[in-house]
Amino acid sequence: MQRVLLIVCVSLGAGVAAPAGAAQLTSSRCGESVLLRVSNETPPQGGVLVVEVRSDTPLDRVEGFYEGDEVFFWHGADARVYQALLGIDLHQSPGDTSIRVRAALLSGSDVECRIGLRVVDGGFPVQRLRVAPKYVELSADDLARSQREQRELNNLFDSATPERMWREGFRHPVPGFPASGSFGKRRVFNDQPRSPHSGEDFSAPAGTPIEAPARARVVLAKELFFLGNTVVLDHGFGLYSFFGHLSQLDVSAGTLVEAGTTIGKVGATGRATGAHLHWGVRLGDKRVNPMDLLALGP
Repeated sequence: MQRVLLIVCVSLGAGVAAPAGAAQLTSSRCGESVLLRVSNETPPQGGVLVVEVRSDTPLDRVEGFYEGDEVFFWHGADARVYQALLGIDLHQSPGDTSIRVRAALLSGSDVECRIGLRVVDGGFPVQRLRVAPKYVELSADDLARSQREQRELNNLFDSATPERMWREGFRHPVPGFPASGSFGKRRVFNDQPRSPHSGEDFSAPAGTPIEAPARARVVLAKELFFLGNTVVLDHGFGLYSFFGHLSQLDVSAGTLVEAGTTIGKVGATGRATGAHLHWGVRLGDKRVNPMDLLALGP
């Protein structure tokens, strides 16, 4: 009987230690012919998972579904091995959820299974800041503009290019400048709660070159109200990177960039109080920790 092996590997995120015994894969069976093996059944909010499907013989296709959205699988030279990236949204409520996978064998038969995950609280800190009133109080015109631009971004993130553009592991956008650990922080400005910080910040001098973390197509390069000069990269399969507060834009929409291409310079445009890079990532429209992409490796 054909046996399909499904492995789900969870990145732990920057600075998070692997739990004791994490290397010991737990397994369960799905029907008679499928074996599920999971390296961590408790991903954190905002985490990125690698899903892998293995078969003894080549597969025709693999489909995945999570929280009502499609999960895109690809394979390399070996059609017995399919992989996908899965994002756990920053706002995903802690608790039980699952991913469903359907694999089509070349023999014509299908196998389907569901694997359970338990999302855990990300343990994000609360950051209280005192800023000038202009940073928290918007005029009617500014509010309308910001809402219009957010709809534009949401329309981008809601779409998925049916092609995987990245080829290797993701690289640091500003090498030599560490992350601030701001992803997920619950920010309170002048005693007014705001949405959790959905990206990672990097303190770097104005003018520092920003490199594309992976191969992608530029789908937006312009000035926005909150993010200032912004570049959005489409890496394919619903994976987007966006970079805000740039002092300079070095690419334009429609351009295909390779990993390491300079896309702009660090700045303090938009609603920023000082020079830094804001790097956000959307995966299947899920807000995920950019540092998890760096932790994936090749």
